[in-house]
Amino acid sequence: MWKWEAEGEAKAVIVMVHGAMEHHRRYGWLIEMWRTSGFHVIMADLPGQGMTTRSRRGHIDSFDEYIFEVKDWVQAAYRYDLPVFLLGHSMGGLISIRLLQEERVNIAGVILSSPCLGLVKTPSKFLSAVSYGLNVVFPSLRMNSGLTVQMATRNLDVCEADSNDTLYVTKVSIRWYRELVAAIKLAFMNLEKTFDVPMLVMQGGDDKIVNKATVKQWFNHVPLSEKRFKEWPKCYHEIFNEPEREEVFEYAKDFVNSQLKSIGYIV
Repeated sequence: MWKWEAEGEAKAVIVMVHGAMEHHRRYGWLIEMWRTSGFHVIMADLPGQGMTTRSRRGHIDSFDEYIFEVKDWVQAAYRYDLPVFLLGHSMGGLISIRLLQEERVNIAGVILSSPCLGLVKTPSKFLSAVSYGLNVVFPSLRMNSGLTVQMATRNLDVCEADSNDTLYVTKVSIRWYRELVAAIKLAFMNLEKTFDVPMLVMQGGDDKIVNKATVKQWFNHVPLSEKRFKEWPKCYHEIFNEPEREEVFEYAKDFVNSQLKSIGYIV
């Protein structure tokens, strides 16, 4: 777990959860934007990704491993005695949703960035059926994810950096895929259990990885007292890496600041 402290007096803590196959180092720009805007940031690499146990890269036994891990990050944020916000991108957004459905965490708000609530491209019915059997007899078997960095962002600098990134996971296990699919299903089944916290969902309008229609469907049905949805029309999946990322960040920061004002914090 890593912590980046704000310049000057901090307003709040942002706990960030990265997406599938990536790691915290890809978030340097976003971390600096929050830090220089007066926020502490806490982040780590999820199990099986980035700088965590290398022998199990791209594999988990249960999606709960992610939920327990992020819960620890949130608890670490409490030590600052400041309001805590959760920001989850893609699978990190799905993890954040499942955490809110399973735990009553003390957070001031949550930001979901292109949350993984459905995929644009899914395996054929045949491969999907085969994966059920393999999940029993050979769950750690890893296969190519089928995703490319060019599908994630139009930012050529990010694409170039990712193509030389040895920490980027390119293969995922059968168990990992089945657990992801199960978690998406649970996110919809447990809509009523979602902890009632202010939520901002931001979605890339030209997302080539996550199905934006299922994201909007989930958002429309989640029973929250305060929720906002913002679609960024030209953006691919990684909205915080896109050419419009400064505008995206300002929108997210405005949400956080408005929540701080609503609970009596001077911004």
